[in-house]
Amino acid sequence: MSPSDPPVAHAEPATETALVTRILAGDTLAFERMMRQHNRRLFRVARSILRDDADAEDAVQDGYIEAHRALAGFRGDAKLSTWLTRIIVNQALARRRRRNMPVATEEELDTLAGGDGDAPPETPETLAMRSELRRLIEASIDGLPDAYRTVFMLRAVEGLSVEETAATLGISSGNTKVRFLRARGQLRNALGAHLGSLLEDVFAFDGARCDRIVTQVCARLGLPAPSLTAPSLPASGESNPA
Repeated sequence: MSPSDPPVAHAEPATETALVTRILAGDTLAFERMMRQHNRRLFRVARSILRDDADAEDAVQDGYIEAHRALAGFRGDAKLSTWLTRIIVNQALARRRRRNMPVATEEELDTLAGGDGDAPPETPETLAMRSELRRLIEASIDGLPDAYRTVFMLRAVEGLSVEETAATLGISSGNTKVRFLRARGQLRNALGAHLGSLLEDVFAFDGARCDRIVTQVCARLGLPAPSLTAPSLPASGESNPA
């Protein structure tokens, strides 16, 4: 960065604009970097809607195909991550409608759908207990009403602000706050004190899944095969690389 460059607070939009410009110029590596930078968040959002790993991966891939074709229309009015997340949300919702997946009723909005009800096994092995607790948290998040699940994933797991979450989902800030508070309350009732430090491990996004999505999207677009190693990403603080 040269001395004449804008301050750090304005670096992210410039970085995003440069990245989009490179992608539009045919830079395959830039497109791969974009996918790896946003893969985890987009997968988690898609999964919060579809509640299935394979369906979520397919929705993310379809979303990237759509984004690649529509990228020339990206004007930077919103963050690139917000623009991409809207595309993935629409893809996931369309996939759910096609499969006639049930939507939560009004009566279910105040009731946490039960998981399998199994208690964590009594074991002295910390890793085994942590794995079981993570499974219970994932099952409970899957059991949240549709209106709450994606808000909770974006706010609690991905760390988006109220305003970012509202903009991403096209709802009001007040509605976002209400949904998040109700989701958190339902999960606390179900899991007690087990939330918090364990959330980072929920719906783990391993390197193999990230590589698979990148490889398949590039193949579908007729782009050169990616390196299958996560390239260094600009320190935007926006999303975690895979």
